[in-house]
Amino acid sequence: MSEGENSGGDDEQPSDIGTVSLVGSGPGDPDLLTVKAAELIESADVVLHDKLPGPEILGRIPEEKREDVGKRAGGEWTPQEYTNRRLVELAREGKSVVRLKGGDPFVFGRGGEEAEHLAEAGIPFEVVPGVTSAIAGPAVAGIPVTHRDHASSVSFVTGHEDPTKEESAVDWDALAATGGTIVVLMGVGKLPAYTAELRDAGLDGDTPVALVERATWPDMRVATGTLDTIVDVRDEAGIEPPAITVIGDVAAPRDRVVEFLENDERRGDGA
Repeated sequence: MSEGENSGGDDEQPSDIGTVSLVGSGPGDPDLLTVKAAELIESADVVLHDKLPGPEILGRIPEEKREDVGKRAGGEWTPQEYTNRRLVELAREGKSVVRLKGGDPFVFGRGGEEAEHLAEAGIPFEVVPGVTSAIAGPAVAGIPVTHRDHASSVSFVTGHEDPTKEESAVDWDALAATGGTIVVLMGVGKLPAYTAELRDAGLDGDTPVALVERATWPDMRVATGTLDTIVDVRDEAGIEPPAITVIGDVAAPRDRVVEFLENDERRGDGA
């Protein structure tokens, strides 16, 4: 869907202007790319990528057409303003550009901001959804985010808000009262803060919690505990970003599901 083709911007656009595709790469396993995402990555002149697309996906893209514009908590980073400007520059050079993001481009990925910028600049663009890690991460760890017996609702929360905000926009009291499953993305560093807030809001300290690090990547790890113990579990296991936190009763049956999946002899035989 070319949402930016007639959206204002510069009236002096060149006739051979290129296009931008805001593409979700899914949780990282190349087999979980959508068909359209794989085709666009293959045909693009330039791929501007985050740190979160899996190493196998990035490894398939020729170095000469890759540009790393990723960010890491507490580490190297590329200003969002630079990425916005670079997308417009490349399109105005007539390039076919893929802006490759982990998960889905519009789920805590700042894809909405990039879409607005492209529309304002009059750059043709499309959005290619991806499998969000908020669902895929727990799933590959054997955790359904909803379950008939355990959770009829799920809330997706960012654990890494805009640092310029004067106060958090996340209402942990309301989340604790709502029940269901809470999935926190980019929240490993602030785990002590929000688990404490949830306990203070009345959520039982025995509530199951799982941490899924690098979901679907070759070095994926999972650590489990409770609201009371998960910070110590994180520290002992050395869980680091990127990781997803799953809070709720859905995390409890994980061991049974994983044991079955690992022991099912039919897996890999087309069953």
